[in-house]
Amino acid sequence: MTTTSSLPAAALDPARASSLAALATGGGEPLASTCPWDGTMLGEVPTATREDVLASVERARDARRAWEATPLRERAAIARRVGALARERRDALMDLIQLETGKNRLSAFEEVGDVILNAAYYARTAPRALRSRRRRGLMPVLTSAIEHRLPVGVVGIITPWNYPLTLVVSDALPALLAGNAVVLKPDSLTPLTALAGLELLRDAGLPDGLMQVVPGAGRDIGPTLVDAVDQLQFTGSTATGRKLAARCGERLIGCSMELGGKNSMVVLEDADVARAAAGAVRACFSNSGQLCVSIERIHVADAVHDAFVEAFVARVAEMTIAGGLGWGPGMGSLASPARVAAVMAHVDDAVARGATVLAGGRARPDLGPAFVEPTVLTDVTAEMRVAQEETFGPVVSISRGASEAELIASANAGGYGLNAAVWSRRHGTRVAPLLEAGTVNVNEGYAAVWGSTDAPMGGLKDSGLGRRHGIHGLHKHTEPQAVATQRGLPVAPPPGWSDRRYAEVMTRALAALTKVRP
Repeated sequence: MTTTSSLPAAALDPARASSLAALATGGGEPLASTCPWDGTMLGEVPTATREDVLASVERARDARRAWEATPLRERAAIARRVGALARERRDALMDLIQLETGKNRLSAFEEVGDVILNAAYYARTAPRALRSRRRRGLMPVLTSAIEHRLPVGVVGIITPWNYPLTLVVSDALPALLAGNAVVLKPDSLTPLTALAGLELLRDAGLPDGLMQVVPGAGRDIGPTLVDAVDQLQFTGSTATGRKLAARCGERLIGCSMELGGKNSMVVLEDADVARAAAGAVRACFSNSGQLCVSIERIHVADAVHDAFVEAFVARVAEMTIAGGLGWGPGMGSLASPARVAAVMAHVDDAVARGATVLAGGRARPDLGPAFVEPTVLTDVTAEMRVAQEETFGPVVSISRGASEAELIASANAGGYGLNAAVWSRRHGTRVAPLLEAGTVNVNEGYAAVWGSTDAPMGGLKDSGLGRRHGIHGLHKHTEPQAVATQRGLPVAPPPGWSDRRYAEVMTRALAALTKVRP
C-alpha cells in the first residue's frame, strides 16, 4: 500500500471563512471548523439557539408566500444558474470540501458534479412535473377534475458531514422548486461547506429568507426544528432516524429519510473478475468508505473467489493514501479522529474473534490524526460487530458462496436494505430484483444509480423512508389537491326521482362507464 506524508493543510482565507460565517443564522456560541488532516482551524460560525430556529422558520414562512406565486419557469431558471455557478466555482468548492472533510480530490469532485447534474435535472423537470393536470371526472362532460401540487410549507433538512455540499444543495433544490422554503441544519463538522451551498443558491437569485442555515448540535436544536417545520428531510443513522420519525409521526408531518446501510456486492461466477475487482475498490473506498451506499460486504461465487480476492487485494495494495488538495491519492482521511476510533473498533473486534486481515487493518497516525488504511477482511462470522453494524469507513469483508441462491441469501441477510451491486456478464439484470435493496447497480458499485437522477433513490427495511431524485424527489415535497367542478346535473337524485330509482339508473350508468374506462 502506497502512502505519502500528508501535506500541510492549506489554510482557508480568513476573509472567506468570515464571509461564509456571515450567512449562518444564529447568535449562540461559535462553532469551530477544523481540517481532519492536521487539526488546522479553518474558521468559526455562530450556532443557532432554539429561539433562532423558531425565528428562522417564521422568516421562511414569510418569504415563502411570494415564492409560491413565482412562476415555475422563474424558479427553474435559478436552478440552472446554480449549476452554472457550481461549474465556475468548481475548484474553490472542492478545496473547501476537502479541507472540512479530509476526502481526496476525486471524491470532492463527485460532490460538485452531483450538484451540477441535479441542478440541470430539476431545472428541466420541475415545470413539467409540478404543473396542474387534468384527471378524469365522475361524469363525462358534466364533471371536470384537476390535480394541483401544493407546497407543504417549510421543509426542515438535516444533513450529515460525509457529503456536505451535495446533500445541502441537491436536497434543497427540489424542495425549493416545489414552492417551499427550507431551514437546514448542517452537521457540526462541516458548517462552512453547507454555507457555501447556501451562497450558491443566493448568488443564483434565490430570494432572501427562503433558505436559511442554522448550525448547531442536533441534540440542542434538532427537536426544535422538527417541531416547527411542516416536513423533514433527514440523512443519517437509523437510530437517529427512528427518533425523528417518531417525532414527525406525533405531529402528523411527512418525513423522508435516507438511513444506514450494510451494503452488499455479489460477484457471480460469470463476472469479469478484473472489472469486478476494480469496481469493488471504487465501491468500497471512495470517500474513504464514508458513504451510506458504500459496499461493506462482498459475496463471491466459489468458481471465481480466489481470482477475485487476488485481483482485489492487489489493487487495494496499490492505493495511495494522503492528505492535501492535489489530484492523485486514491483515498484521503476520515472525517475526524472519532471516526478512526469507531472504524478501528470494528476491525479490532473482528481480528480478536478470528477474522483474517488481507489488506490494511491499521490506523495511520504517522500520516495524520484521522487516517486509516483501506482494509479487507475475510473469515468474518455473524457474531462480529463488522458483520452486523454499519462501519461507515474503509473496511470490507469477503465471503464465498457455493450457489447463486446462497450468495443472494447472504447479501439479503440483516436489517438494512439501502444499496447493492451485482457483477455478471449475463445474469445481472435477472438477479438485481432479488436483492433486498432500494437501489441495485449492475456492474458498478454505487455511482450508476446515484448518478441516474431521473430514477428514485432510497432504502428498504431499516435503511429509510421515501425517496430522493427523480419525480419522487419533487412530489414528496408537495400535497396533491383534487378540485372537481360539477356542471348541469348534480351528483344526487334529480327532482321527482326516488332514491331507489336514482340508484338503479346510476348502477346501469356505472356499469357502462367501467366498460369504456381502463
